[in-house]
Amino acid sequence: MANPFSLEGKTILVTGASSGLGQGIAIQCSKMGAKVVLNGRNEDRLNETLSQMEGEGHIVIAADLSTQDGLDKIAAEVPELDGYVNSAGITSMTPLKKISMEHMAHLFNVNATAPIALTALLVKNKKLKKQSSIVLMGSINGCCIGNAGSSAYAASKGAISGFVKAASLELASRGTRVNSICPGTVPTNMLKEEAKMCSLEELIEQMVPFYPLKRLGTVEDLANGAVYLLSDASCWVTGQNIVIDGGYTAA
Repeated sequence: MANPFSLEGKTILVTGASSGLGQGIAIQCSKMGAKVVLNGRNEDRLNETLSQMEGEGHIVIAADLSTQDGLDKIAAEVPELDGYVNSAGITSMTPLKKISMEHMAHLFNVNATAPIALTALLVKNKKLKKQSSIVLMGSINGCCIGNAGSSAYAASKGAISGFVKAASLELASRGTRVNSICPGTVPTNMLKEEAKMCSLEELIEQMVPFYPLKRLGTVEDLANGAVYLLSDASCWVTGQNIVIDGGYTAA
């Protein structure tokens, strides 16, 4: 019997593949048999990800998705895709009274505008095969909960949740599925940026009691969720914001 979770024979684009969740997703996709197109701004770091991957035929495309030139380069150079995962993103802890137009523009450009615009370009350029799967990176912050000091960030991730609902309907006629993953806390470089008042270890220790499964997430936890949404195992799943949070939002 064929393994419905296998990505054998599929070509998958992963943005933000130079570090963190994107790197982990790219590596896990390769282990499941996919040919992966790696995107990020730094070619050396993308090659570092490439060195950890299994299989052959992977492609590196260095481009900045926060620019129109970068988006155009990706859309022009990628082969036909069976799946696309957007993992490029930034975090921000900014009190409401300090939010500015410039701050909002930068945050939305990276977290919402770029992945939405790239999705549109891939569809327009006919780079997504029928029956393909689009997986965007949301967050429980903006989809399910809010945190003081993260209003702008939550708004940018909430935009992804809304886009998933509408885009899934628009692309359903061609069999293309659109979903997002909404993670709880995963210790990556983004979390380090939030650990300004204490060490990363102290921050993790403070957060663990709020998670019913008594640990924070791992890159592998999220990568496995992405593999599920990219695989044929989820062929009847679309328009969903999938929460992977160790029970945080259930508590």
